[in-house]
Amino acid sequence: MKAIVQDGYGTLDSLKLRDVPAPVAGDDEVLVRVRATCLNPPDWASVTGVPYVVRTMVGVRRPHTPIRGTDLSGTVEAVGKNVRRFSVDDEVFGAAAGTFAEFSVAAEKDLVSKPANVTFEQAAAVPMSGLTALQGLRDVAKVQPGQRVLIIGAGGGIGTFGVQIATSLGAQVTGVCSASKVDLVRSLGAGHVIDYTTESVTAGQAAYDVILDNVSRISLPRLRNLLTPKGVLIPNGGRFDKRWLANAPVLMIQAPLLSRFGSRSVRTIRLTPNLKDWLVLQDLLESGTMRPVVGSTYPLSQTSQALTSFAEGHARGKVVITI
Repeated sequence: MKAIVQDGYGTLDSLKLRDVPAPVAGDDEVLVRVRATCLNPPDWASVTGVPYVVRTMVGVRRPHTPIRGTDLSGTVEAVGKNVRRFSVDDEVFGAAAGTFAEFSVAAEKDLVSKPANVTFEQAAAVPMSGLTALQGLRDVAKVQPGQRVLIIGAGGGIGTFGVQIATSLGAQVTGVCSASKVDLVRSLGAGHVIDYTTESVTAGQAAYDVILDNVSRISLPRLRNLLTPKGVLIPNGGRFDKRWLANAPVLMIQAPLLSRFGSRSVRTIRLTPNLKDWLVLQDLLESGTMRPVVGSTYPLSQTSQALTSFAEGHARGKVVITI
């Protein structure tokens, strides 16, 4: 099979399109012919090896597994002997390892059927970003009908799902994005949109019950001041531009410290993939409640170009790779 193989860290020159052996499904696994995959911040961090803490998890000198990617959509090529939910040729989406390739192996519990009303490209855009938005807003913030929710980075991957999920939970959503995405964010359900290029997010007196920050460019204390007395701030730790540590470890220390003072809390998301939530995302897609936003697509051979576009940080929705 053809796959994007990573030889080392540092530059995108380390990524090469090569012929490699196809993986084989284990007893509880599904072999998927990948039709589309997409980019997430950990992919960029794993390719560049920055922040350096990433290397302690994926390999100090070079990555232990040379094929990146976690999100996928495609068709079932083969199933393990214990698999009961899928058959050959079924259309699926979910999470796996090494999805920048023509074939990838996924655990049965990490796949669900692809709804007929979404394309393979749209389905591939959902897994990590959709799950993050769902678990962050529903489980961490416990969004309730009528609450005011501020979503920073509303035009990006997690943000576009966050606006729709918060709206589906009955919240009044304010999205923050650039001028080029204002119409998009409003079309997804945001009742109010702030163009951060002309208006400061922290200048107003508005009080929000929940803030989901997908950008991490405003300090936590300043954002926390925008909360109602019992409000919840969720920084998702999506930035990977620090040389030694990603945002997440720092936030896990800072968040509980800030939460000790006053009733307004700062909480982080610990992503927990599970079949129940994959099925929730499937239902949201099938009902039309959630519409994936695919901003750009690239063929597998142009994965380096896709990562370059992704790293600029201004993507409209998700950057998808087709195979």
